Amino acid sequence: MNPTFASDNYSGVHPEIMDALQRANPGHVGSYGADPLTAEATKKFKTLLGEDIEVFFAYNGTGANVLGLSAMTRSFDSIICSDLAHINVDESTAPERFTGCKLVTIPTRDGKIYPHEIEEKIQRVDDQHHPQVRVISISQTTEYGTVYSIDELKAISAVAKKHNLLFHMDGSRISNAAVSLQAEFRAFTRDAGVDVLSFGGTKNGMMFGEAVVFFNTELAKNFKYIRKQGMQLHSKMRFISAQFDALLTNDLWRRNASHSNGMAKLLEAEIRQSPKAKITQKVDANGIFVILPQEIIPALQEEHFFYVWNDKLSEARLMCSFDTTEADVRSFGKKLRELLK
Repeated sequence: MNPTFASDNYSGVHPEIMDALQRANPGHVGSYGADPLTAEATKKFKTLLGEDIEVFFAYNGTGANVLGLSAMTRSFDSIICSDLAHINVDESTAPERFTGCKLVTIPTRDGKIYPHEIEEKIQRVDDQHHPQVRVISISQTTEYGTVYSIDELKAISAVAKKHNLLFHMDGSRISNAAVSLQAEFRAFTRDAGVDVLSFGGTKNGMMFGEAVVFFNTELAKNFKYIRKQGMQLHSKMRFISAQFDALLTNDLWRRNASHSNGMAKLLEAEIRQSPKAKITQKVDANGIFVILPQEIIPALQEEHFFYVWNDKLSEARLMCSFDTTEADVRSFGKKLRELLK
């Protein structure tokens, strides 16, 4: 397949992580997390985010989100999120099926939701006929590739505290957000008031694996049962843990995310050379959203496949990965200019 800008899920496994998997493979160790690598990976998370957190490894992002939200809610609750949120658009009905909760969505133009919009959705509190808002869930980075500032996150947290709500963060691309903010993870998660975090690894060079991180550890009391019931307890846990251990060693997470973010900035510059291509969102991380003339899209996709995000607008989504090269980006820009002559 030609180099693509379809998704950071299309990329392979970073060599350092593949090496870690190979090192984890020989011999027998305890299963279901009773192994030295899981202990070491957990220790690294605690170094990053605080000794008093609880960390549980899961197989995939949907599992991490759904089970984290399950620990935060009861079936008569509701969850406020963006209308573009992954839990609303790209996880089928898994969040609603497993939590039993209603998703209350806020229309967004930049991927973000804002305090005044959230306040408007907090209605009919203590009314037995109405779903009771319990969680505010946001994505960092957002589905539009934008990044919440630390002040924006603290403002959402303030709304949550005011109304006795919980704050959930879908961090499938959290490393890209950290690089964009030039901040440590703790500064825009725990210190910004987040209660539960899905910490993504798959989109940043891992083969598989996500982590559910509890800053509010009261919510973690029964999570080992929730994870098992949700079919996310990996028997050979060391193969998830080994990857996180490698990702959080020698700043590999930062190197990978810095590269993919940097390639997105370069791609933005290439696209801006063509006036007929209109970038629709701020390029904060590793994604670009651009409106292209519909007639050129098939030919452009033949050389560098990507997805059309919005058919009506002819808006495409272009994602860069840890292994995107400058040559890939220049080739895309060259082909785009040829087609727009």
